[in-house]
Amino acid sequence: MVDRHLPDEPKAFNAEKQENSASFMISSLVGRHIQALIDFGLQRLKVCSDTAKLDAQILLSTVLNKPTSYLLTWPEQVLTDEQCLHYLTLLNRRYNGEPIAYIIGSREFWSLTLLVSPATLIPRPDTEILVEQVLSLYADQQQKSIRCLDLGTGTGAIALALASELPKWTIDAVDFSREAVTLAQKNATRLNLETVNIFYSNWFEGVQVDTKYDVIVSNPPYIDELDEHLSQGDVRYEPKSALVADDNGLGDIKHIADKAREYLQDGGCLIFEHGFTQAKEVQQILKVLGYHGMQTAIDFSGHDRITWANWTTKPLP
Repeated sequence: MVDRHLPDEPKAFNAEKQENSASFMISSLVGRHIQALIDFGLQRLKVCSDTAKLDAQILLSTVLNKPTSYLLTWPEQVLTDEQCLHYLTLLNRRYNGEPIAYIIGSREFWSLTLLVSPATLIPRPDTEILVEQVLSLYADQQQKSIRCLDLGTGTGAIALALASELPKWTIDAVDFSREAVTLAQKNATRLNLETVNIFYSNWFEGVQVDTKYDVIVSNPPYIDELDEHLSQGDVRYEPKSALVADDNGLGDIKHIADKAREYLQDGGCLIFEHGFTQAKEVQQILKVLGYHGMQTAIDFSGHDRITWANWTTKPLP
């Protein structure tokens, strides 16, 4: 089941009910002040979004290039005709199901504003649990020279979040999408986190064979390719390569777990994000491959979300 959900995932709606006259809506917006435009957006989006008012506020803030707090401070400000038309265009994109993050081109993650694009998965709040787990597991080693690899970095969310907290760590981040690599590099530059080494690689293929890591993290594709939910909600707009894996969604997890043994230091840790029904299967995959100390952490909704284990070639006591 698809569970890479966002709070602003649109509900199903009947496109036939959409107003037929765009010109009427444009004329009705001209000369409107901020509060009236928010109300208009709420009515427009409430049939397709559980967060219609917030969506309208975010889109209007984008048009004005102001923080949402500005809308509360200046509710009587009147927008220009051009601004009203821009706002209506953004509302219609959201009405048609396009994710807010793609419309405005950014997403907050770990208090970092990340650029996003249709070439990358939209960072989810639950992925912050993975970052928290790394910080917890290595709480006494945050000032040491630890080497970390982020596989399938996308926007760079995990790697950049870790780098923002662990400036002494050496962090590599890879993705097989060249567009994603370029975007992640832009995010690193914008956030002054250019110490993160971001480069192209299909999983481990571009990583030097003699490189050893203390930590390998990954939020890989984990949705089954036949899952009917792939045609619903925000995931319709996201790259299938970042969502779908073969073998009931476990194919990439199995591949990473297998190959990671060649790149982990003795005692190194492998940490995955996975689907909320996959924890037992992921733990079993790791056990069969010789990992030990398997554990799972829950996400903000109380679902199993993050599983990790350690690798060693030494006999266990």
